[in-house]
Amino acid sequence: MRSLLFVPGDSTRKLEKGLTSGADVLLIDLEDSVALSAKEEARRVTAEFLAEQSTEAGRPRLFVRVNGLTTGLIDADLDGVMQAGPDGIVLPKTIGGADVAHLGAKLAVREAEFGLEDGVTRILAIATENAAGVFALGTFAGASHRLMGLTWGGEDLSADLGAETNRDSDGGYTDPYRLARSLTLLGATAAGVDAVDSVFTNFRDMTGLETECREARRDGFVAKMAIHPAQVPVINEAFTPSQEAIERAQAVIEAFKANPGAGVVGVNGEMLDRPHLLRAERLLRRAGKQ
Repeated sequence: MRSLLFVPGDSTRKLEKGLTSGADVLLIDLEDSVALSAKEEARRVTAEFLAEQSTEAGRPRLFVRVNGLTTGLIDADLDGVMQAGPDGIVLPKTIGGADVAHLGAKLAVREAEFGLEDGVTRILAIATENAAGVFALGTFAGASHRLMGLTWGGEDLSADLGAETNRDSDGGYTDPYRLARSLTLLGATAAGVDAVDSVFTNFRDMTGLETECREARRDGFVAKMAIHPAQVPVINEAFTPSQEAIERAQAVIEAFKANPGAGVVGVNGEMLDRPHLLRAERLLRRAGKQ
């Protein structure tokens, strides 16, 4: 999983276009991009799309972003789409592990009702869209076996904080949002799930997107969300391990295999210890080499 593309759930045309974008995951949206008056239609369109694509080979994974737990809309969202068997649910406005557990219970009921395999529906939590969510980022470990990733959002958080902007004059995030991003990475690692970077809203600025992808990969994020199909190739390239990186990771692993009792090994003149082994194993898993 490298790229996750948001697509409005009420547009058949955009959903079909998303299939050809090259994104690893489509995030079919029933929340922010769908007006309140169009929610019911969006549920219907989304369910039909999920049903049509469920058996298609080579399709992207299909997740649905529902409305939040406190909106009064989430049960209708789940009732509308779960019968079609989405691969996962994106939970916005998440406040810690308790919210993930709450969603997990709702999913379990509907999996049983619609004859789906128990636990098959995964959860991606958007965990920083309000200040309370930021303070709860350390509570996801053990919340649900369904949880596969944490991501963060700077736009809703800036509204919650009453900020004038979330970026500085150079285009980088200001301190509150850099903190939320870093804590999301730490929270995901503590919970043993993927850390997914937030969207880059200026979809015409590919240079800025490439820079943000590179920095996210450097820090430990494994994927990034997108708001426009044109962003997907940039994200995929950035989060696909290079052949050079794969070969180096393989060399590190082989060196430890050749010296099973060693705490430190030498690779190309560099002394490496166990954290380097873990990093190499993680990179090869991302590359599909393990």
